[in-house]
Amino acid sequence: MKYAFYPGCVSKGAAPELYRATIEVCKKLDIELDTETMEGASCTGSGVLQEKNEKLGDTLNARTFAMGENSGLPIMTICSTCQGVMSQARSRMADLEYRESVNSSLSDENLEYKGQAEPRHLLWIIIEDIGIEKFKEKIVKPLTGLKIAPFYGCYIVRPSDVLGFGENPERKHSLEMIIEAVGAEVADFPGKSACCGFPILTINEKNSMKMVSNHTLSAKKEGAVAMVTPCPLCHLNLDGYQPTASKQVGQPIDLPILHLPQLIGLALGIDPKVLKLNQHIINTESVVSALALTP
Repeated sequence: MKYAFYPGCVSKGAAPELYRATIEVCKKLDIELDTETMEGASCTGSGVLQEKNEKLGDTLNARTFAMGENSGLPIMTICSTCQGVMSQARSRMADLEYRESVNSSLSDENLEYKGQAEPRHLLWIIIEDIGIEKFKEKIVKPLTGLKIAPFYGCYIVRPSDVLGFGENPERKHSLEMIIEAVGAEVADFPGKSACCGFPILTINEKNSMKMVSNHTLSAKKEGAVAMVTPCPLCHLNLDGYQPTASKQVGQPIDLPILHLPQLIGLALGIDPKVLKLNQHIINTESVVSALALTP
């Protein structure tokens, strides 16, 4: 299986550990990544740009889609926010007249979005293309005894109609499927599909930190030793700002936040240092140590 790899901004900037872990995991899963096709692709707009200029955001995404179509490969992303924003753009551009209007801005680069590209997150690719049973066959270090909380991030769960939940109902609980497939136990909690607070961080830090503390403490209450997310923006808030949230709530949290490929990588037997688990704000040693004790 080969994909045109769209890593998004954050994995090449603020969360380089995600990019490295993805590369290593894809090797183990026999997923071939074309890392050149998407060189020069822009940010999706993260939903923020779309609030001010929806058509500009759609044009940027149409450009990325056209680059993918020219490669003849399906597009893979590793960011929930990218997935959601691109899915919404793709839905709007199903309108042929609107798509033609958007494409007029791409002509200077001899690009045209033909409506064929369908970007999909690594999370979905594992379940839908590899298949959960074949994925399980590749597990060499089951995460037995670890209780992991799933955290989806807003954009990969809603609006469900543009995310293909009707045609692919397993997407609703895809993270739980992965957690169980790697041998861990799901620590279910109410906030798993809520916002992490990142979108309001710069305008209302107090409420953003309240969201971080609510989610992480709720997960710990359910016995979670770590949380896993397919969204690097969620990771930035839940991991990077967890110490601030801890101070605000007046109690320690100390819940490691793992990127999805890091969780999978541990179960595939990849060295934690290769997965860059030592580059998080919240120390992940408790997870690595617990894993070392499993048979």
